[in-house]
Formats: sequence, C-alpha cells, structure tokens
Amino acid sequence: MKLETTHASADVASEVVFEAKGLKKEYDDGRVHALRGVNFRITQGEFVVILGPSGCGKTTLLQMLGALAEPSAGILHYRGKSLADLADPASYRAREIGIIFQAFHLLPTFTAVENVQMPMFETDRPAAERTERAVELLKLVALGHRLDHFPSKLSGGEKQRVAIARSLANGPTVLLADEPTGNLDSENSKKILELIIRLRREQNMTLVLVTHDLNIARMATRTIEMKDGLIVADQQVPQTAA
Repeated sequence: MKLETTHASADVASEVVFEAKGLKKEYDDGRVHALRGVNFRITQGEFVVILGPSGCGKTTLLQMLGALAEPSAGILHYRGKSLADLADPASYRAREIGIIFQAFHLLPTFTAVENVQMPMFETDRPAAERTERAVELLKLVALGHRLDHFPSKLSGGEKQRVAIARSLANGPTVLLADEPTGNLDSENSKKILELIIRLRREQNMTLVLVTHDLNIARMATRTIEMKDGLIVADQQVPQTAA
C-alpha cells in the first residue's frame, strides 16, 4: 500500500532536501564542541546512515535536521529554505518530516490510535479523517489489532511500530531515525529495521538514520561517518540487486 506523501513526485527525485555549510554546535559557553563545521547535501530518496561512536555529534546533527536544536554557526537549509528562519519549528516537524526516536516517546494516557493522530493536530483534518488515517497507518505496520491499547500494554517492538505509524501521519517524504532499534532485542530490531526500509522504498522517502551498527550501514545507499564533531568519511554504498 502506498500512502499519501506531502511533496513526492518524479520532479523532486534529485532535489536537494538538506544542505549544510560550516555547521557548528557548541554547548557550555563554547567549552563543548558537538559539531565543528560540517558540510553535506542530502537529496530526495537517499537512505543515509550517520555512523560514529557515542559523543561524535551524530545525534546533534539529526536534531538539527529535525529543528530540535539550532546551530551555533553555519547554515542549514531544508529544500532551499533556512531552518533557522522557521517561524514554527513544531509545524515543520509535524508537516514536513517524520521522526522516529529510540525511546518511542508515546503518550502513556493515549491509545495507539490516539498517539498516531498527534502530528495531525497541526493540520486542519477533521476528527473522523484523523482517526481513519491513524487506523490505516497502524494496519500498515501490522498493529490493526492493537488500536485501542495503551503503551503500557504494548511490547517494545509494538511501541516502536506505533511510533513509526505516527511518524507517517502527515505523509512526509523525509524520515529521521535516531537509533530506532536501540531499545529492542535482536529479533524485534530486525523486524523494525526491515519495516522502516520497506516503507522508505515503497513511498520513495528520504531516510536519515543514526546508528553505530555497521550491519545497518550496509543497507543504506550512503554512509556519513563522524568523529569528534567532524565528518571524516562520506561515501556511497554499493547496491546489490536485492
């Protein structure tokens, strides 16, 4: 099943989605340098894995792509527009991109179908349409039988599936994933990763995924390796005929 997307078309196949120039991020009045001046472009449809050890700046970089953190210096554009100039970062996150976190971030007093609807409150969708779409998305991630379950009644893998469904709520063409399998056992990790990659392929989404797992990196179309706040390698991954 191919669900709606906000921007997807053949015309944007080579469109630059993100572009960074001299991107820096400092904390503690400049004593901590999370990013030391990074430059890159990410185009529509790429599957980019950002690799590196803990503390190398990869999560900080992903947070900037999601407008969850602001750069200390440099520029970061989304489809040609500066993220620093966003009037409403929350609306950007809800309408333009989907974000999958390691810790799920589900609201405990909301059911699965209610959690999936959360980004849609940034839109003018009627309540019935929000519910219908949330149900459709939960069925897409094989949770049609868990619609009215609260997070406390879901397994770790099911919680992440709800989070994935939520990330697709407004039909983004960009997914940002921060260690999306980090809190899961090996079996659920494999299933969740396969689901994310399948959805990315079927819906022609751009996927930027942070991980330290080299096995995941081999599934990407491109890897960006970071160390000490710098990009130390940026290369295409040879693709098989799978």
